[in-house]
Amino acid sequence: MSTIRAIIPAEADGWRLDRALAAALPDHSRERLKKLIASGQVTDDNGKAVRDVKASATPGAAYNLVIPKPEPMAAAAQDIPLAVAYEDEHLIVVDKPAGLVVHPAAGNPDGTLVNALLHHCAGSLSGIGGVSRPGIVHRIDKDTSGLIVAAKTDKAHEGLARQFAAHSIDRVYKAIASGIVMQSEGTVETHLARSSQNRQKMAVVDAPRGKRAVTHFRRIEALNEATLVECRLETGRTHQVRVHMAHLGHALVGDPVYGRPRKAHRKLLDTLGFHRQALHAARLGFTHPVTRKTIALESDLPGDIQELYRVLNV
Repeated sequence: MSTIRAIIPAEADGWRLDRALAAALPDHSRERLKKLIASGQVTDDNGKAVRDVKASATPGAAYNLVIPKPEPMAAAAQDIPLAVAYEDEHLIVVDKPAGLVVHPAAGNPDGTLVNALLHHCAGSLSGIGGVSRPGIVHRIDKDTSGLIVAAKTDKAHEGLARQFAAHSIDRVYKAIASGIVMQSEGTVETHLARSSQNRQKMAVVDAPRGKRAVTHFRRIEALNEATLVECRLETGRTHQVRVHMAHLGHALVGDPVYGRPRKAHRKLLDTLGFHRQALHAARLGFTHPVTRKTIALESDLPGDIQELYRVLNV
């Protein structure tokens, strides 16, 4: 059992307490926080238990949460090869290949990054969040490749989570977008929420619905009816780069959810067997939560995106 402290962020003014705490503690699910509130394990600075999940949140208000000892996780350790970009006794950064799911879920009960980490780290993994599991602080889509960090200790997990919540993590993606992006650089700022028509998709919505999402993009090179771009995340919402580029009219090449292949690309994609979004988490930088050293890692474009780039660069 441990105690953590949460400070309600400015953006959560007037939100329900469970939602506001979820914004302050991104490594804890909203459902988990609801249970903690209902069971009296969330107290204010006066030590009074707060049991109303619908209570209105006030920016700057502080709460103490008692986190019970994690329950064992059902996921099994599996010997799945990992490309390790960095590792020490506190955390591990993996260069995830496209096609590897991060966490077990319906439809993907095993064969995930979590299963691989359980084997690779042999029990040395953080357990905050309700169950003993690798400290997955953030996720990238199954068919997105690139760098992802996981915590081995609770201290590392909490420290990384605070940096993600403060938007101080350096997260840069490289992508091939359809069409010619005319702006040399720009910023997309919207609110994102689950699509009301398709719950598997995210959609741009009007505030205050959804979560604020900010992407800074830069054109690297114009290709054949496509553009190599770099996207730096200020926030890290589900499918953020994919939705924002589609919102600009430049859905990522190969994206089966947010875009349709241009006529000039259809045969090419089939020939290459390229049927995923052309998106790669190319840079990940953060302050080590324990040693305080600066960690700055880069990952080259994987072979399939390099081949796509080569063919489009004519």
